[in-house]
Amino acid sequence: MNLPNKLSLLRVILIPVMVALFYVTAIPYNYLWSAVVFAVAAFTDFLDGHIARKYNLVTDFGKFIDPIADKILVLSAFILILTLPNILGGGIGALFGIECNSPEGVGLCVRFGRIAGGVGVIIIVAREMTVSVLRMIAANKGVVLAAEKSGKIKTFTTDIAIFVLLMYGSVQVLPLYFIGLVLYIVSVGLTIYSGAFYLIKNNKLFSESM
Repeated sequence: MNLPNKLSLLRVILIPVMVALFYVTAIPYNYLWSAVVFAVAAFTDFLDGHIARKYNLVTDFGKFIDPIADKILVLSAFILILTLPNILGGGIGALFGIECNSPEGVGLCVRFGRIAGGVGVIIIVAREMTVSVLRMIAANKGVVLAAEKSGKIKTFTTDIAIFVLLMYGSVQVLPLYFIGLVLYIVSVGLTIYSGAFYLIKNNKLFSESM
């Protein structure tokens, strides 16, 4: 097994470590440590791809495990964030003039957090599944669909948003919170844009398969 594939498997192994640290509240700053593990795992996604391309170590197993490991990592992190709905709900609730620290506002902020996080995760899952299906169709036709620049920017923004939001769970500094919230909203927007761009650009390929 070559180094890029080992890094992809390491990313898979780090996922349960990230989840465990998130839930073991006996560990000081457990959310922060969970964020650090996520950052390390996300970095392996960049590193394995870079090494595979530079040294021509691309394999069929790597093509399979790399995107799956990346998707599981991101979705797992978002699910963790959804268990702390006030992280997203506080800022979104504030946009509607809701005071989340008040007894009346807590419930509304929790709902806003669940809705905002849930919708974002659904959008991300839908985009990834659509692109994956499109790439499978292209592969059957002997066509390789390269990753688009907008998709790479989306991935980077999403990873930073997740890292900041997880870190905020332990380091509750207000500017950090708003940075994470803005990055989350931007990442969802980029997900929609990159998915639509990918479909439009490869519309002919998609239409031919119907």
